[in-house]
Amino acid sequence: MRYVKSQMKQLVRENERLQQKLQTLMTEHDLEKTFALKALYHADVADGGKYQEDYQALDDLR
Repeated sequence: MRYVKSQMKQLVRENERLQQKLQTLMTEHDLEKTFALKALYHADVADGGKYQEDYQALDDLR
């Protein structure tokens, strides 16, 4: 599975909890949105993360 920025943005848009986590990452670590999205991907999506199935479902729609 690979990181796709547009797909990750869509996943975050559709999930309020991920939106909150993204905002927290951006504020606590002073990250730009792009870097925070990538960090969120590695923390909660990649390698069996909590949102991996939702992310893969978006990939199937492409």
